[in-house]
Amino acid sequence: MISSKGAIIVDGERAGIAFERNLPYPIEAVWEAISDPEQMSLWLGDTTIEGGMISVVGGPKHLPADIRRATGRILVCEPPRVMEYEWKQAIIEDSTVRFELTPNDGGTSLRLTHRWLSIANAGGFIPGWHAYLDRLAAHLGNGEVRDWSELFGEFRDLYAEHRSAHQGLRPSGA
Repeated sequence: MISSKGAIIVDGERAGIAFERNLPYPIEAVWEAISDPEQMSLWLGDTTIEGGMISVVGGPKHLPADIRRATGRILVCEPPRVMEYEWKQAIIEDSTVRFELTPNDGGTSLRLTHRWLSIANAGGFIPGWHAYLDRLAAHLGNGEVRDWSELFGEFRDLYAEHRSAHQGLRPSGA
């Protein structure tokens, strides 16, 4: 499995999540997986892209879709290098997700950043993005794309220091 731990970068009252993954797949294949709604639906969640807008319904399937839905404008689309969009979701403050791709040694370096989060929400979202990126790698490798909730549960412990550092804080809207 291609898996590496992400980081939370705190700047005052705001935080961002950053991941870097080296994927042994051509940049064109990774680009398609992060920009084509049909492929995104296989690892990120039900995705639609239309008229410069994106909608993703991912996360734990036991929660209502309106809570899991993130929508926003596509801010940057520079094939096959950069995809950035707003992330407007009922349970958190408005934020921005950015994927940056760079070819390397026959594969692709992927950098994911999720910016403008509260510190507490960054701590809650980082195991979720870890799960999504592992699902992306499995999708690209034609492997089993495991259940998001199962992976999230496994990665919560990996990021326990972020939860304990912000104990008692709850995501906005929760």
